[in-house]
Amino acid sequence: MTAAATAFRGVYGTGCEGVWAAPGRVNLIGEYTDVNDGFVMPLALPLRTGVAARARADGRLRLHSADIPGGVVTVAPDELRPGAVRGWAAYPAGVLWALREAGHAVAGADLHVESDVPVGAGLSSSAALEVATALALDGLYGLGLARPELARLARRAENAFAGVPCGIMDQTAAACCEAGHVLFLDTRDLTRRHLPFDLAAHGLRLLVVDTRVKHDLGEGEYARRRAGCEAAARALGVRALRDVPYGELDVAVRELRAVPGAGALVRHVVSENERVRAVAALLDAGDPRATGPLLTAGHASLRDDFAVSCPELDLVVATATGAGALGARMTGGGFGGSAVVLTDETTADTVERAVTAAFAAAGYATPRVFAVEAGEGARRVG
Repeated sequence: MTAAATAFRGVYGTGCEGVWAAPGRVNLIGEYTDVNDGFVMPLALPLRTGVAARARADGRLRLHSADIPGGVVTVAPDELRPGAVRGWAAYPAGVLWALREAGHAVAGADLHVESDVPVGAGLSSSAALEVATALALDGLYGLGLARPELARLARRAENAFAGVPCGIMDQTAAACCEAGHVLFLDTRDLTRRHLPFDLAAHGLRLLVVDTRVKHDLGEGEYARRRAGCEAAARALGVRALRDVPYGELDVAVRELRAVPGAGALVRHVVSENERVRAVAALLDAGDPRATGPLLTAGHASLRDDFAVSCPELDLVVATATGAGALGARMTGGGFGGSAVVLTDETTADTVERAVTAAFAAAGYATPRVFAVEAGEGARRVG
């Protein structure tokens, strides 16, 4: 990421004041629970987005990406409002807007972005960009904001400025994760626990399978699922679906039988929260191997009840588990993107070959498969 400083000088003709980076994330378990005040369990990836930055006194924001064609994007002070900035630039621009809206004294900045987090793969490239930008602006202007507050402001940027109604998980993971741990997060009160996740010590490996099917959560399916969950919560008389007890799930589904599709949404969210708790208990007990079936059950729920999977993701899960993996599930918002596969180290290569062959036989693009360990959250790197 320190190469970003050299690239910054090439773009802007002057040196930067520092380089900050934030990771992508993969969610081990807990999908679509964060928008229902529930529980999630992400880990930071070794893939990162770096932002080389320099302050500007004139209030302008200038943006350049090494990965996206188009040159420097300039956002004038009067353009810094929701809906005025389009494309990738809306995410860092939204962070500057959110900081100002919160009353923080930030002027402008020149930013150069470099990233190896794939866009559209369900690995939170947008959150990585937002949090790296927030940390850079915090550093440039000496704001001294705590990591959870940076995550909250980054989420506001994505919700209110970029127009994506995501939950708080991705930004919190990018800002707060610790190396060697998964983050057990209560998205209602934002209490966090870092659970040990040393798979190598248990002879295990976690694979990420990028199906190369791009998704765009701004297209509306994500928002429709979230709206459906909120409507179901209102119909049940609870603040959020997180408040439906697992032991009363069948009763809640029966109460919603007159509302098309509502029962299935509730069944996924409530059962997924229970799976997150179960995985946390297994990790606390030092038994990550036993989490595999819970991952696979989570995928079935996302596929059948929440209807956010796709044929490529289903093929990964079926093929991986058929080849001996302990468990597998889609991760992220769905409709494409990536899956995670928990497997023994001794069978990881067999699983990878089986998935790649299955994709070739189905006529799909060759998936990108890579092993990951739990990495660290955002930090200054230069």
